[in-house]
Amino acid sequence: MGRNTRKRRTPLATKVVAGAAALAVGGGGLVWANFYASAHEENPAHNRTRSAGAEIATIQCPDVGQNLRDVPKGARAGVDQELAKLDKQITEAYARLASTRRDQAGDAGFVQNAILGPLKSKRTAALDRIGINIRRVGGSAPDGLDRFAECKGMVADQPDGGDDGNGQDGQDNGDQNNGDQDNGQNQGDNGNGAAGPFADDFVDINDVRPNSRDLENGLAANGEDGSTGSFTTNCGVNKNNLFNSDNLIVAPGVDNGAHHTHDYVGNQDNDAFSSDEDLAGAETSCQNQGDKSTYYWPVLRLQDGTQEFDAGDLGGGAEGNVGKILKAAQAEIKFVGNQRSDVVAMPRFLRIITGDAKAFTNGVANANSSFSCTGFEDRQVTDKYVLCPEGSQVVRTSNFQSCWDGQNIDSANHRDHVAFVQQDGSCPNGFQAIPQLQVRLVYDVPTPAVENGQVQNPYAVDGFPEQLHKPITDHNDFINVMDDGLMNEVVDCINSGEDCQ
Repeated sequence: MGRNTRKRRTPLATKVVAGAAALAVGGGGLVWANFYASAHEENPAHNRTRSAGAEIATIQCPDVGQNLRDVPKGARAGVDQELAKLDKQITEAYARLASTRRDQAGDAGFVQNAILGPLKSKRTAALDRIGINIRRVGGSAPDGLDRFAECKGMVADQPDGGDDGNGQDGQDNGDQNNGDQDNGQNQGDNGNGAAGPFADDFVDINDVRPNSRDLENGLAANGEDGSTGSFTTNCGVNKNNLFNSDNLIVAPGVDNGAHHTHDYVGNQDNDAFSSDEDLAGAETSCQNQGDKSTYYWPVLRLQDGTQEFDAGDLGGGAEGNVGKILKAAQAEIKFVGNQRSDVVAMPRFLRIITGDAKAFTNGVANANSSFSCTGFEDRQVTDKYVLCPEGSQVVRTSNFQSCWDGQNIDSANHRDHVAFVQQDGSCPNGFQAIPQLQVRLVYDVPTPAVENGQVQNPYAVDGFPEQLHKPITDHNDFINVMDDGLMNEVVDCINSGEDCQ
């Protein structure tokens, strides 16, 4: 299996989870740090689906990028570089956290003094440089940037299931496998040490209530009274094995900016250093050669001990992303319309991210992608991986924002220039409806064995190591590189009620 980018640098420090894994396979299991106990410990009946690994500490830092709204375009390259450094600092701090569990057990102040304190100092310096970059081009840096410097320890609870940020009520998907867990202390580590996933990250699809996630609310925007057509583009399933751990949208010009490996279909020139001109001149895996868009998502891996091509690399095994990469058996990419109105053409090079790679520590406001099983797709769940019955395949679904501000192809936080439809299906004031991208990925995944609070050979999405491979962090990325003729065809098909491909 190959990739389309430079050979990754090996880490200067030990692998992120190496220390934790080494302890896990040693006698006696792990002794975890338990700090910043969550409020729900006062109520042991509170949402038992949040109990997995409750004493496994990770690092929670304010997401600076989501709080930067008015960055001048001339400062964005420098700011993006600093934001990428902030992510790298968190990754390094998590590596330290994962490899010093015994030190933590013997010293109550170890985490604060040896990990979180130094991290705050590094973040303060990066935040100062962000302010300098903004002021250098005549912009006004946000007041009090230093308030984002401090990070804290976080118990490894599931995110609050009350609201997933799209107006959908959360649910308790059952108490399976919760009763006698040891919170990760003595379970097999599947080669991934403290980084998860854990038994409580999985749910039997039969225990998910049908229609419990309203896919019409801010998600699947197609309706009978608006633009009812669709356009399907067939771009294959990454047969060329294009993988890297860059993110051209969030961290342009930064090697390993994603800290996890992406699967690519469509555009064949995808790395952190690709310009719009590079994308426009590239080959495409799409059958319609007018579609040079790039569609990419974190790879799904089976933690079965397989040593992949990136087993020792940053973004791969060196950052806790381990096991066999599972390519989708099907990748269905479709554009649909709006419930209330016609759609307008997307601008070329429009960038959209749906979901949040940091939802476990950020909170679930931007969580969006969901898991299901073939034959059960009226049952969708955002905060669990699904256990499918024999003969059924795992399905990942991402429905993108379908309202555009009419001006910008991107924004400083990569979100403000697009929006989901409102509850009545219309776009917010100042936004106009564009074709909604829907990505449905189907995988042949051996069903993990979950027993006595342990999971063997789990599957999980790649992610930032401190996110513990939580399913809530699944996300999907898109850059529109259709030529004008094809985009106009997409719009015409959708507005006329036709189903085209």
